Amino acid sequence: MHEKIIEIAVRRGFLYPSFEIYGGLSGFYDYGPLGALLKKNIEDLWRNYFCLQEGFLEISSPTISPEEIFIASGHTGNFTDPIVKCTKCGNFFRADHLLQSYDIEAEGLNSDKIDHLIKERNIKCPDCSGSLGKVKTFNLMFKTYISPGKGKVGYLRPETAQSMFILFTRLYNFYRRKLPFGVAQIGRAYRNEISPRQGLIRLREFTQAEVEIFIDPRNNNHTKFQQYAEEKVRLLPRDRDDTIEITARESVDLGIVAHEFLSYYIVHTKNFLLACGIPEEKLRFRQHLLEEMAHYARDCWDAEIYTRQFGWIEVVGIADRTDYDLRAHEKGSGTELKAFREYVKPEIVREIKIEPLMNKLGPAFKSKAGDIAEKIRNLSPEETGDEIKIELEGDVYTISREYFCIKETKKKITGEKFNPHVIEPSFGIDRIFYSILETSYIERDGKNILRISPALAPMKVSIFPLVKKEPLPEIALDISDRIKRKSIFTYYDENDSIGRRYARSDEVGIPYSITIDFDGVESKTVTLRDRDTTEQVRIKTDKVPAFIKKLVDGDLKFRDIKEAH
Repeated sequence: MHEKIIEIAVRRGFLYPSFEIYGGLSGFYDYGPLGALLKKNIEDLWRNYFCLQEGFLEISSPTISPEEIFIASGHTGNFTDPIVKCTKCGNFFRADHLLQSYDIEAEGLNSDKIDHLIKERNIKCPDCSGSLGKVKTFNLMFKTYISPGKGKVGYLRPETAQSMFILFTRLYNFYRRKLPFGVAQIGRAYRNEISPRQGLIRLREFTQAEVEIFIDPRNNNHTKFQQYAEEKVRLLPRDRDDTIEITARESVDLGIVAHEFLSYYIVHTKNFLLACGIPEEKLRFRQHLLEEMAHYARDCWDAEIYTRQFGWIEVVGIADRTDYDLRAHEKGSGTELKAFREYVKPEIVREIKIEPLMNKLGPAFKSKAGDIAEKIRNLSPEETGDEIKIELEGDVYTISREYFCIKETKKKITGEKFNPHVIEPSFGIDRIFYSILETSYIERDGKNILRISPALAPMKVSIFPLVKKEPLPEIALDISDRIKRKSIFTYYDENDSIGRRYARSDEVGIPYSITIDFDGVESKTVTLRDRDTTEQVRIKTDKVPAFIKKLVDGDLKFRDIKEAH
């Protein structure tokens, strides 16, 4: 099935193998004319759900970052996969996937344990049956240098998230210092995969769409949770072997999902994927096992889609990242990345301070007075008596009580600083793209059909003059132009029989077709055809653009056109 989908995708302009005339390179694909449109439509639908509906705004950051960022985030030390090399043919393999191909569970195992299992089971190279070398760890980031010569070390980003954490203070101020707030980013990410052999499922350059939602950890209640509270989702908790179907409210009340924010975005993600045309029965949310949980995560759920070729594949990760990232970048940069939590009622606290008396210190210690005063201020009241010892530049000074005083003040505290926690829905656009192609593919009467949803279809309507004889082409092109004015892509075709043109249109997923014939010239009507049912209806020519717009936007169903007409 995978080969069939890729064959159609390549032949019809959805995908092309990258660098093809130079022999190609695994892990890279070019999006062709129709593929680029479909991918853009997926991204625009995502923006609708996760920017427009949620009130989150989008940023765009560089794809190359200096090394310090990834040292702080833990990527330089932890962003690795186990790798093994064949001693005979020299090919590299991801070692844990090699074990899994023999039905040996390798999730969470370190390199030494994987190495032991490979030797114990006498696993050989899948390409040449040669012996495998020692399992090592391989960092997946692409390394580069910023500026000529021995410039600053940098990396192509392996995810889009880090820039949103680094920009926290600016974004917090932009959102008027109020939590929660969310920031979105769609862009390229890069991972030097060891052996990418699954087409769009495992790429070295791919598109991520991520949202970082900054929340106060003392308040995990989502303001719009009631909107989804009674909506059901299919969950696969880590302690079960089969899925359960429960409401969002039940998932939180039973402690299956950590809190309302996670549960809300599980349902919101489900609705987005359904809007992409993914069948609900092929969608589930799987909780990460403890051994696969990221070191920063409190809880994490993957949206998985069932594919005929690869089984269940992860397309979205929804994680509670706690405050790990902000704390890590605070430590790495020395810059505070905190929000302010205002108390309901201000607190009055007593504060005892040691105050140097400069009018006495100055004449007595002259040029040393300022440094001695600073040392005094840094002492706690418990360290003072009738006199104190101050060490300065190797000399010890005895400071009697006449040179300082102890003051007690009252201070009003209105709140406290803290590191917000982060909820992150992270989408793999390329995997969603492939899932749409596979789940929409059917065969009908020996012909290939892509039943891509009208909202996402690259071209929305085909325009066919029945024959090339005027005035049919002229009328067809005029209808096409009027539909384009509504920002809808059309496909004009006047070659071959009408049956072959329908077949070409169906194979690239165009949901509607309009045919202009001589009967319609006099009656000023055209025939509108539905891709999925092949049903046809005659409608007035001047009503065509409005009907197509309503069909594409989901405001009208094809079966209701006769009544609407």
